[in-house]
Amino acid sequence: MTEELFRQDATLEHCTARVLAVDAAGVVLDRTVFYPLGGGQAGDAGWLEAADGTRIAIADTRKEKDAEGRITGRIVHVPAPDQREALSKLLVGDTVAARIDMPRRRRLMRFHSASHLLCHLVPVPVNGCSITPEHARIDFHMSEPLDKEQLTAGLARLVAAGLPVVVGAVSDAELDAHPELVKSMSVQPPRGSGTVRTIRIGAPAGQGELIDLQPCGGTHVANTAEIGAVVVTKIEKKSAMTRRVVLGLAD
Repeated sequence: MTEELFRQDATLEHCTARVLAVDAAGVVLDRTVFYPLGGGQAGDAGWLEAADGTRIAIADTRKEKDAEGRITGRIVHVPAPDQREALSKLLVGDTVAARIDMPRRRRLMRFHSASHLLCHLVPVPVNGCSITPEHARIDFHMSEPLDKEQLTAGLARLVAAGLPVVVGAVSDAELDAHPELVKSMSVQPPRGSGTVRTIRIGAPAGQGELIDLQPCGGTHVANTAEIGAVVVTKIEKKSAMTRRVVLGLAD
């Protein structure tokens, strides 16, 4: 298993780790700050540095799957295409320093948190999403038209409110009792461990307005003010029952 340090602290930029496996597909570590592709969010990029100073550029991060396609619990750090020689110097058991491209990660965090705010403004099921460093795309299951300026203004209001974004958890039983917490129509949160990670935006229960609460394994800012200026750049009618909203960062 790879210990996922990013789950509780998305601001961690680097860590030391031990190499568990290395081949042409990539490097598996015993612990990492790299987020793997999943939940609509792109995998992290960055660098691994060996004890002798050899630096390996990581272009993507993925969840390892076995021959049957089942997720193993280990994370593969995928090297850039020109890193074959540097990769060949790594051995199982080596200690490396793992460092993410933090400016890229921060854009992903800002977009992902903004997409949760958008779910508050458009309270209908989601049937697809994509969080990249360049934009966020959310597909809503609805037929009614949406207004770009109105949504952009709503996002600006929630960002300016400086609302806390808190990592939490619910039990499998609680999630079964409150299926409305799952906004996605296409992807169900992973079960089996007894608890499911959640992201809450807004005040705790009974202490003010709750803006959003849903299962999510992605990386987020700690406060909506950290999202900064975000705008709706495009709204598309993808089908009779799908409205696609695309977000961009104004800066």
